[in-house]
Amino acid sequence: MKVEIVKEEDVVAARQAARQAVVAYKFSLVDQTRIITAVSELARNILLYAVCGWMEYHEVSGPRGKKGLEFVFQDYGPGIIDIDLAMTPGYSTGNGLGLGLSGARRLMDDFAITSHQGEGTIVRITKWLN
Repeated sequence: MKVEIVKEEDVVAARQAARQAVVAYKFSLVDQTRIITAVSELARNILLYAVCGWMEYHEVSGPRGKKGLEFVFQDYGPGIIDIDLAMTPGYSTGNGLGLGLSGARRLMDDFAITSHQGEGTIVRITKWLN
């Protein structure tokens, strides 16, 4: 499923789509909360820093038949100049707490980010079923 993120209501739609997915995949209540929180933070980052982008998710398979959900966030914003700095808890170029990227990384099992100046950013987060 793909959710365009261009206005505040789209952050809510991304969160709702994530909630439906994690319930359908029977994640624990704790993992549901972690995933929805991470999705909310990353969707909000698109709105705040890139103005527009999208989120989509799909099932992934890991070693030994392990199943999980991967959420991909892509924007067409200015990109992140220093990813290491942006991943530092408490660092923010805006008015936020600086916990969006680092918080999402902490909440999920897998986290990957690529960014190119003037082209945008892609963040992939994965949570595996226990």
